[in-house]
Amino acid sequence: MVGISNIINRTTSLINSRIGRQSLLQKVVKAEELESLLNIFQNGQYMGWSGFAGTSYPKVIPTLLADHVEKNNLQGKLQFNLFVGASAGIETEDRWAKLNMIDRRYPHQSGKNIRSGINSDRIRFADEHLSIFANDLLYGFYTLKKEKGNKRKMDIVVIEATEITEDGGIVPGASVGITPELLEMADKVIIEINTSLPSFKGIHDLVAHDPPPYTKPYQITRVDDRIGKKAFYCDPEKIIAIVESQLPDMTSDNSPEDEVSTAIANHIVQFFDYEISQGRLPKNLLPLQSGIGSVANAVIGGLSHGPFDHLTVWTEVIQDTFLDFFDNGKLQYASATSLRFSQGGFNRLFNNWDSYKNKFMLRNQSISNSAELIRRLGVIAMNTPVEFDIYGHINSTCVDGTKMLNGLGGSGEFLRNSYISIVHAPSVRPSRNDPLGISSVVPFCSHVDHSEHDIDIIVTEQGLADLRGLSPKERALEIISKCAHPIYKPILMEYFIKSHEQCLKTHSSHEPHQLSKAFKLHENLLEKGTMRIDKW
Repeated sequence: MVGISNIINRTTSLINSRIGRQSLLQKVVKAEELESLLNIFQNGQYMGWSGFAGTSYPKVIPTLLADHVEKNNLQGKLQFNLFVGASAGIETEDRWAKLNMIDRRYPHQSGKNIRSGINSDRIRFADEHLSIFANDLLYGFYTLKKEKGNKRKMDIVVIEATEITEDGGIVPGASVGITPELLEMADKVIIEINTSLPSFKGIHDLVAHDPPPYTKPYQITRVDDRIGKKAFYCDPEKIIAIVESQLPDMTSDNSPEDEVSTAIANHIVQFFDYEISQGRLPKNLLPLQSGIGSVANAVIGGLSHGPFDHLTVWTEVIQDTFLDFFDNGKLQYASATSLRFSQGGFNRLFNNWDSYKNKFMLRNQSISNSAELIRRLGVIAMNTPVEFDIYGHINSTCVDGTKMLNGLGGSGEFLRNSYISIVHAPSVRPSRNDPLGISSVVPFCSHVDHSEHDIDIIVTEQGLADLRGLSPKERALEIISKCAHPIYKPILMEYFIKSHEQCLKTHSSHEPHQLSKAFKLHENLLEKGTMRIDKW
């Protein structure tokens, strides 16, 4: 556990060299003075943090507060409504959850303790499409229930930056997320400048959002177009403290490529090859998007070995295998809102900073996830769900329909608005007592985040189902025959055939289901630890 004494021991005097605006030097709080900030934090406050996908989140202030709660037995007595672009670090938000410091949390999270808090009714959580969340925050939709203070304001916003320029521009680090929107909403701001990182000046393209009816189109037609500023600005009167940090982002390693992810990637490569041969894709494809997680990371790794050159990426998060893509010369440029590398990946980035820094750009998540831009650029979306059903509905969030995993993230924005929407997953996952106990293909999704209307392609290691232009029953046959694991294929086919026969009798067979049996695989999993049923 990182305590305040550790922070004091690790800070240095480098912070002065990172603050170009001299008037802000007087707001620097020395490490030994940090505890004087505790009196500004009160129970029930609305607090915003920088960060996205576990990078560039504040660490010093959250650790200070967690130490204070733990030392003084304030668990459940000092709680905050916490707003972060996506997930923060396990040592911050997950520790807060363990200490019962979070009342509400929006819109995406990760960590065992915070998931437990959400699914045990200790934390009030709601997820939202990430670009919409950023804008709705500015509109005041998430402060409607605020009981104290200005309903148009976040009480306190704590952000991590890598530099403050002479004109007061705040230069973020490895992610942007909703930091610009939070600063605009903030009543008070604390800035943590992380001097263990290089300055990311020049990496970002940051845009202010004009609310309706004054919203303007984003003038982006290429992945590398710049339309904004390289830093964001904040009224200096809002800034109550600047703190030095040298604490790293606590990112974890992704699982390496394996036979399953390699097979999925190969199916996608073959599909792209065919689309090129038919004139539906150019030889360098269209901008690629990839979701977060080990499967998505491994699939990108597989694609990096493919035959395509001069590629571009328009996505939320750049993960480790994108560095391989850059190194082999096949990836020309990437736009995202976050770099989410493992510790080894970040070392690789910083050790070769000059060769990488001109190959990517980081934007507001309201821009990286903008439906308008995803559609205009013709992005090819690739995301990993919890499960999908035989008609192509997708569950990205709730295990067994009730247990929140992490949140919707940006999957909906990309899948609905992309040129081609691809969903990929292993055909089976292990349960507690069966290595093949969970089928990714089910009769009916236990929770639906993305409807069948938004999905073009479904891929498992078993094969690829092209759903474009198919009716529901044609989709079912394609998904079962191409994507289901051999253990589950006859189970799913029997369900489909019997459902079709019964629904024909009542003239209701457009998308046939047996409501009494649609969730039998899920029920069997809960009761017996496997989806493998003996009979319907």
